[in-house]
Amino acid sequence: MCGRKIDIKKPLKFKKRIIRTLFLNIEKEKEKGEISDLQEKVLDGMAYIQMKLPVERITKDFERDLETKIEKSIFQAKIREATESDIQVIVDIYNKSWLTSNTPFRPLDKTTIKKIFNDPDTKFLIAKVYGIDSAFVILDFEGENKEYGVIAGLGVLPRFQRKGLGTVIGLAAWNYFKDKGVKELRCEVYKDNQTSYKFIKGLQFKEFGTKIYRKEDFELDGNN
Repeated sequence: MCGRKIDIKKPLKFKKRIIRTLFLNIEKEKEKGEISDLQEKVLDGMAYIQMKLPVERITKDFERDLETKIEKSIFQAKIREATESDIQVIVDIYNKSWLTSNTPFRPLDKTTIKKIFNDPDTKFLIAKVYGIDSAFVILDFEGENKEYGVIAGLGVLPRFQRKGLGTVIGLAAWNYFKDKGVKELRCEVYKDNQTSYKFIKGLQFKEFGTKIYRKEDFELDGNN
C-alpha cells in the first residue's frame, strides 16, 4: 500500500481516515490493557517515506520496459473507473490485500470508502483479471492548480500479488494523471513496508522526505 499526506490543513481523505481509525482502535485496546508492543510504538508515531516522480520521466521506452516484466495474463487486465456500485468491491480488496502487508492494519467499511469516493478530487480505478476484480488504486489531485497527482492507495488481492498487476494498475494511474495534465506524481509508503517501497522504487519514484503521523495530528478535525 501507498498513501499520502502533503498538507495537514487539507482534508487527508484516504490516509487520514485509515490512520485516525487505527489510532482510535489502539487507544480503545490500551484502555482495556490489551495493547501490544507494536501498537505502543505506533502511538509514538508512524513514519511514512514521501516519494515523487516527474511526469516527463514516464517515457514510452520506460513503459515498454515495465510491460516486459508483467505476466501476459495480468497485462491483459481490464481497467475501469469505479462507480458507487463498486464501493463494496474496493472494501473487500482493501481488507484482503492489507493482511499481507507489513503495515499497521485496521479494516475499512463501506461508510469510510463512500466518503472518500464522494470527494470530487478523488478517483478510483479497478483492475479485473480472469473476470475477478483484483486490484484498485485511489487517485487524488493536489496543489493550487491540481498539478500534483497523488496515488493515495493501491491494493492487490494476495493471489495476484508479485505477478505484475500492481504495475499494470500503476501504469493506468499515471496515464490517467498525464491525460489530466499533472506535472508530478506523489505517494507515501510506510517505512517498514519494504515490499511496497521496493515496488514504488521500481517505478522510478524518488524519496523527497519523511512524514511522521501522530495521534494529535488528527484530534482537532472531527469532520474528516
